[in-house]
Amino acid sequence: MPMGYVATTALLAWCTFFAVVAPRRPRPLATLTFWFGLILNEVPFVGIYVLVASTALAAAQGDLDSTGAKVTAAVANVATIGLSVSAWLGLRASEVVGRALVEGLGTGWRDRVHVPLRRHRPWARILLLPALMRRRDVQRIPNISYGDAGRRNLLDLYRRRDAPQDAPVLVYFHGGGYTSGSKSREARPLLYRLAGQGWVCISANYRLRPQTTFPGHQIDAKKVIAWVREHGPEYGADPSRLFVAGSSAGSNMAALCALTPNDPKFQPGFESADTSVTAAICLYGYYGHHFGDPPDEPPSPLQPQGYIRPGAPPLLIAHGTKDTLATVEGARDFVAQLRRSSDSTVVYAELPGGQHSFDVFHSPRFEAVIDGVEAFAAWVLASPTGGE
Repeated sequence: MPMGYVATTALLAWCTFFAVVAPRRPRPLATLTFWFGLILNEVPFVGIYVLVASTALAAAQGDLDSTGAKVTAAVANVATIGLSVSAWLGLRASEVVGRALVEGLGTGWRDRVHVPLRRHRPWARILLLPALMRRRDVQRIPNISYGDAGRRNLLDLYRRRDAPQDAPVLVYFHGGGYTSGSKSREARPLLYRLAGQGWVCISANYRLRPQTTFPGHQIDAKKVIAWVREHGPEYGADPSRLFVAGSSAGSNMAALCALTPNDPKFQPGFESADTSVTAAICLYGYYGHHFGDPPDEPPSPLQPQGYIRPGAPPLLIAHGTKDTLATVEGARDFVAQLRRSSDSTVVYAELPGGQHSFDVFHSPRFEAVIDGVEAFAAWVLASPTGGE
């Protein structure tokens, strides 16, 4: 028996099951789905490469003659088919995001956009180097302090090396359930892409539990916005064009920033600072209710669902249909409530097969979302009323 081939195939088949079948209940199984399925769900090509290469190697060495080896090869074939399905679902994101833009912005939205949008995705990086983030034309300035909480109040700033002036700003908050995470983990393909297009992008740490609890996280988020308003021009930023974004818990923070401009309870000691934002981009957040929660139960005070108001700025929300940590049903409910109450544009892209943390790699799914974010932002910036 070629034990190396068996072990490799077994591991990839196990992870493929959680990537493709992706059971969401019960909760312990949902957690396994996230941890074992995430990588192959986003970059299934890598798994296909390994399965094909290991099968070819075993065949070249004459190790596929035994019954066990033949069974292993059959399992490898099934896993490869599963990963092909996962890849197909990722590729569908492009079509889905395109429809979401038309639905949210209108059929003539391209006529209002006056900047060139990306026509070709970085397929070499997607297929061969999905974890490579850095770009030669982008400068990252790390660990700038915006508060007095040590490393939890540090931010990284991304900008093009020629340091353009009067650049629009994206402020991003990481995920981690308010207990973990850092500013250099998720959404880096988005940060580098926008920075390369002349934006100033900021990714910030914030205080976590048990160091603080709500509203401490949100106060830190507002401090980052206030810092940009005060110091952003020193780095070429135009704070009057400030977008806020986040993933998971950071998505909740971004939505709250959009829905609570200049709210003094989130700005102790800096109440006079302008913390309004131009628009928000929310990726796989939990907005108020989990799947199975009683529908009449009021949302937690740390969730944005309880702060929806008519004067909200435009929002783009992207969520995966197979998210096991923050359910797609919650995202749909949040979007429906926003569209009933808000006067502004709401773009909602529901990504087929998307799991939590779909923004870690250069994947077809996340690159489609990046194109959608860029189009949404360009539309908002070109709108006389800021997208309302």
